[in-house]
Amino acid sequence: MDISLSSDKEAQSSSTDDKRGGWITFPFIIVSMAGLILAGGGVFGNLIVYLIEVFHLKSIDATQVSNIVNGGSSLIPIIAAILADSFLGCYSVVWISSLVSLLGTILVSLTAILPSLRPQPCQNGPVCKSPSKLQFGVLYASIALASIGQGGMRFTVATMGASQFHKPKDQGVYFNWFFFTYYIVAIISATAVVYVEDNVSWAWGFGLSVVANLLGLTVFLLGSQFYRHVKPERSPFVGIARVVVAAIRKREVNLSSKSEDYYHGHDGVTTVATSSPPTKSFRFLNHAAIKTEGDAKSDGSTAKPWKLCTVQEVEDLKALLRIFPLWSTSIFLGAPICVQANLVVLQALTMDRRLGSSHFRIPAASMLVFVLVSTAISLIILDRFFWSAWQKLVGRPLTPLQRIGVGHVLNITSMAVSALIESKRRSKSISSVLWLVPQLAIVGIGEAFHFPGQVAFNYQEFPALLKNMSAALTAMVIGITFYLSTALSDLVRRVTGWLPDDIDDGRLDNVYWIIAVLGTVNFGYYLCCAWFYKYQNLGGGR
Repeated sequence: MDISLSSDKEAQSSSTDDKRGGWITFPFIIVSMAGLILAGGGVFGNLIVYLIEVFHLKSIDATQVSNIVNGGSSLIPIIAAILADSFLGCYSVVWISSLVSLLGTILVSLTAILPSLRPQPCQNGPVCKSPSKLQFGVLYASIALASIGQGGMRFTVATMGASQFHKPKDQGVYFNWFFFTYYIVAIISATAVVYVEDNVSWAWGFGLSVVANLLGLTVFLLGSQFYRHVKPERSPFVGIARVVVAAIRKREVNLSSKSEDYYHGHDGVTTVATSSPPTKSFRFLNHAAIKTEGDAKSDGSTAKPWKLCTVQEVEDLKALLRIFPLWSTSIFLGAPICVQANLVVLQALTMDRRLGSSHFRIPAASMLVFVLVSTAISLIILDRFFWSAWQKLVGRPLTPLQRIGVGHVLNITSMAVSALIESKRRSKSISSVLWLVPQLAIVGIGEAFHFPGQVAFNYQEFPALLKNMSAALTAMVIGITFYLSTALSDLVRRVTGWLPDDIDDGRLDNVYWIIAVLGTVNFGYYLCCAWFYKYQNLGGGR
């Protein structure tokens, strides 16, 4: 009787869940995402200026803090993805992360509202009072909470939105609107909210972030009755760990060339049927799938999960190992962009930010909006014109790896242009902040090539059970690049005199040249990796 009642409840739950989802959830997902991203942009988009002007941090120290914060918020999606897939589900991760972000945003606002939570303004002269330990503690705690919340929500809400649709076509339309909204909101936060913070007050600017975060969380919860909830499954990383452990435990077992000597799973365990022995690459891992006495039960299931894995699980780990070299090249592809983003803000603070003869001054942090605008426009041009024209001209589409390669070239070009413009700025040959636009525009065009290319490559080439992690691992690259850029800036600062507190006394142009050279070396490494890589899902082409 109990079993029957349980089955009936599960059937009713499944039937109810099948009726949920679809386009009715779209307004709730997209509005909540917009509110949360706007809140994050309001807190982090102008953080360097806030640390310099209000908390009296030195300019390079402020950029280092910004790098650490952005890096942390980009690594959090990995943890969020594991929690969503293994324990909580996307819905719980999103609302919990949104609540944590709200708490952090409120605390940041309090540092701007309450005089006791920030140092006194600088008096006449260069000497400014440093923040107290309490003030630093509240500031860093608030930034950490906002960073954790934003990182946990950002990619999880995208995955949850896609899971509301069954048809790939609907999912594609959803992602188009999702990223379009993302860029529009990012532009608004980098202009309107930053303008309020710079020209009205920090309290009002951060207050807008609080309202946006609260609105996003509220709208998301209001749509709860319409969402389709995907039940969490065990983390795919457990399968990876099992292969490694099983291979080590069976390292003394002789490998075989016969398919029947390897474990291929049984119905209900493996989703991909295979009757071939494991591939010869990374042969050590094949030990994990070879059968020995007592490894399997009479029904064919695994008796010792940490001693016997399927051939498919072994091949999945091998696929990740083949992708890893290409994945690693993206780390130094993004690091120069992070360095440039911080240095551009410092450069803008020393330049004439007025538009013509008007009294309006472009906020220094808003200069980065030119990257967003350039990327958005480039994405439209590439999608509507360039891809089809390329296919007609060449006879085949541009592969993901080719798109990433173009991004490498444009990134190096941007660093070279940045060096030339900086040398002109130091010599006082130019003064208008608009001279910084070309280098930012080139970065945006490059991002339109390499970022979608990276996402497409990961999604196509990652094993089936790990596709949900591909976006989170892309975020992981972004996080690592922020930390790498921090380490790179700190190394240059210690070894040379190119990054002093007053950049007019430094040599930012040399920093850009060094980055351009390192980017060129990294591009050579990328070409080698791309040449030897064989696509798993694109017919083996390069």
